[in-house]
Amino acid sequence: MGEGAILLVEDNPDDLELTRRAFRKVELRNEVRVARDGQEALDALFGPDRANEPPALVLLDLNLPRVSGLEVLRRIRADERTRILPVVILTSSREERDLVEGYRLGANSYVWKPVVFDNFVDAIRQLGLYWLLLNERPPVEP
Repeated sequence: MGEGAILLVEDNPDDLELTRRAFRKVELRNEVRVARDGQEALDALFGPDRANEPPALVLLDLNLPRVSGLEVLRRIRADERTRILPVVILTSSREERDLVEGYRLGANSYVWKPVVFDNFVDAIRQLGLYWLLLNERPPVEP
């Protein structure tokens, strides 16, 4: 699809594989970096081994070990380097408090993971089309 990497923050191995399969099915060619818990996500974004260029998009699960998805989002929005980074919460949580808190903390979108694979593939296709092709990203600051 578009340029730039995707940071996929997902701890569930089954959901991770499902998402990767969906990426292949929609022919998403972007590099996918995986963080398996909240601390790995923070390290990927802020740690000494982070990529030179921030990802084009963060797909963030909420229920993560070590550091919660909402705390990851809070830290993303608190740092000048990542404040405007697009973050889509991609979660199985249907809790209204998670939805409200996600938006309050600055999520760009909140998407519930469909259970049926074909519906999940369609959701991934639409996310990719919008965030990686249609959406205009701000320039990366040095």
